[in-house]
Amino acid sequence: MDIQKTMREKAEAAKRASRALAILPTGVKNEALRAMADALEKRAELVLEANAQDLEEARAKGLKRSYLDRLMLNEGRIRQMAEGLRQTAALPDPICQGDYSTIRPNGLEIRRVRVPLGVIGIIYEARPNVTADAAGLCLKAGNAVLLRGGSEAIRSNTAISSLLMKAAYKAGIPEGALQFVEFTDREAVDAMTHMTGLLDVIIPRGGAGLIHHIVENSSVPVIETGTGVCHTFVDETADFDMAVKIAVNAKTSHPSVCNAMETLLVHAAIAEDFLPQLARAMEEKHVELRGDARAREICPEMREATEEDWSTEYGDLILSVRVVPDLAAAIAHINKYNTGHSETIVTENLESAHRFQKEVDAAAVYVNASTRFTDGFEFGFGAEIGISTQKLHARGPMGLEALTSTKYLIYGEGQVR
Repeated sequence: MDIQKTMREKAEAAKRASRALAILPTGVKNEALRAMADALEKRAELVLEANAQDLEEARAKGLKRSYLDRLMLNEGRIRQMAEGLRQTAALPDPICQGDYSTIRPNGLEIRRVRVPLGVIGIIYEARPNVTADAAGLCLKAGNAVLLRGGSEAIRSNTAISSLLMKAAYKAGIPEGALQFVEFTDREAVDAMTHMTGLLDVIIPRGGAGLIHHIVENSSVPVIETGTGVCHTFVDETADFDMAVKIAVNAKTSHPSVCNAMETLLVHAAIAEDFLPQLARAMEEKHVELRGDARAREICPEMREATEEDWSTEYGDLILSVRVVPDLAAAIAHINKYNTGHSETIVTENLESAHRFQKEVDAAAVYVNASTRFTDGFEFGFGAEIGISTQKLHARGPMGLEALTSTKYLIYGEGQVR
């Protein structure tokens, strides 16, 4: 099969559908999203059968535990996917919403309103839930979408996308607005990255290698959803029990996701008292600790951390630990090694909290809370398309508004310049 030709045909069909989708009434879009959710739940067995085959093959390849966790579906996760679609249906429609208006001295009335981006290409790896989340958000924001998932989840994604497309089209979504790429060859990705004029933007979701490849090779604009080297800094005034609770949650509640903590920084003034308590809690969760020289003096059971550890997104039950002399050193470490994702400070000092939030360069900066909250659902956006770590157009969890652009509407009475 000619991959380039087929990919272009899919993109052209999506482009045609995008024009009708852009002006589709909100009620039609919402009804389609609810129908898509119903279809997933009614045919969950079909999706689970496909996912079981993907998991069997992934285990045979020896893929690591964290990757298998991202790939695995169960009834609960399918219900979550369906609930995400229903929540997206319940959200306000951003299209045609105004966010600026003025009347100029010459009488011109100028309004700015939200419009769809057009056709969005989503390139992602092991998470089958992205298929439903991305399709739902793109459709609600009036965008056609071209979905290309990873080879390890091809059966799961094929099953999910077929159910979604059938339900969406039956409910009134224009034919062609949802396109799934069944090719697992890298050639399909390269074709998407050069579809200038057909795709309006590409959003990659996955590991650093995938994202770097897309950013470096795409002639289509890219919204970079970054990797997450996230930090927790335990300040000298921190409540120890709170700090341990936050750190354990940030590292162990779902270690394979991008908002999980990868490095713990501890103020030197409390390190000797705090680190043993932290180490015991992490040991109970089977977390491997890798510390700097001072951390290993206090907890000799830690492995030695290397320079590479400070910039590594483990996606696993591994945590690097560093003792820092003060708040300034913690901020400096974070700004040197982080990926602009999510950072948190545990402190009882309001001045330190404000300084941390002001000076740390990241999409989400917390005080006394786990980095695991950086998520579209938790922020009230419904399902998310990804978490942007860049600064142009969108930053942080990307909900419906991030999938729109703007248009100016100008009303006159014969004015000329």
